[in-house]
Amino acid sequence: MKKFRVGILGATGMVGQRFISILSQHPWFEISCLAASPQSAGKTYFKALGDRWRIDRPIPDTVKQMMVYSVYNIKKIRNKVDLIFSALDLDKKQIKKLEINYAEVGIPVVSNNSAHRFTEDVPMVMPEINFNHLKLIDIQRKIRGWKKGLIAVKPNCSIQSYVSILTPLMKYKPTRVVVTSMQAISGSGKNFKMWPEMVDNVIPYIGDEEEKSEQEPMKIWGKVEKRKIVLAKKPLISANCIRVPLTNGHMAAVTVKFAKKPTKSQIIKAVTNFNPLKKLNLPSSPKQFIKYFNEPDRPQTESEREFENGMGITMGRLREDKIFDWRFIGLSHNTVRGAAGGAILLAELLIKKGYIAI
Repeated sequence: MKKFRVGILGATGMVGQRFISILSQHPWFEISCLAASPQSAGKTYFKALGDRWRIDRPIPDTVKQMMVYSVYNIKKIRNKVDLIFSALDLDKKQIKKLEINYAEVGIPVVSNNSAHRFTEDVPMVMPEINFNHLKLIDIQRKIRGWKKGLIAVKPNCSIQSYVSILTPLMKYKPTRVVVTSMQAISGSGKNFKMWPEMVDNVIPYIGDEEEKSEQEPMKIWGKVEKRKIVLAKKPLISANCIRVPLTNGHMAAVTVKFAKKPTKSQIIKAVTNFNPLKKLNLPSSPKQFIKYFNEPDRPQTESEREFENGMGITMGRLREDKIFDWRFIGLSHNTVRGAAGGAILLAELLIKKGYIAI
């Protein structure tokens, strides 16, 4: 199979670094272009990065001496890539404009950013959950006059650990959800060296995170009607998002009320059997999407965040609730499943469905 040439916008940031780390070993993709701010343009990646490498694996040798382009140099970049991954860290208006500019010249854009998550004709996709929303790309291309270009985005990292689990339980009609998300510092693009105030500390506020945690699932569970996604109306979600002193891994404590209360065995069976992408054999797709632990002290962040190479979801502590019906713990790797890995899986799905081709 001929490999797809991929570019990474925002290559020097933490999510950009995670893209590089995963893509350097990918069977379908080869990194052909790195782009960052104009200040990094013209430098080798190694020099542009300096001492800012934040991933627990070494910088791949294949990219160390690769020249970095300005993200605004679309004319040069367009000839080097078959698609791009966007990990830009700019003002949202700038991100929106840049991603559209790339798509306009025929480049598929798979974005980790929030800028286009609620743009009407842009699908926001968790591949196992709402892959049917990809048909919105046909509408997007027709409206905008794009032949090869497209924009598809992945949702916020904070919702991966509970939207994944609630989706196979939709047949029991969840009506209310209260979630407390305990989020690692890598979600802010930082590590402990950069953020010493987080050592031995908890911060009970993350800007805009609770709104994203409550609103984005409604688009994911929505339906494509005419030219847009009609948002789901239920379940009603109330979220608290807290920054905790961990390197990687977002854990959620979730309480759920159902219209049709399932049994414990029905919940576990529905969740552990849920893996709708299994037959597609996509390189990044986990063999087991969600794993349930019977042990009362699992899942734990350190031991479970790397489940299925960071692409799986883990669940535990399922028990009846005195106010709602059930409560549980969910865990996901925020920079793999919740960021770069989720975007790469989305790109694989777009290729499999024929939306991206060489």
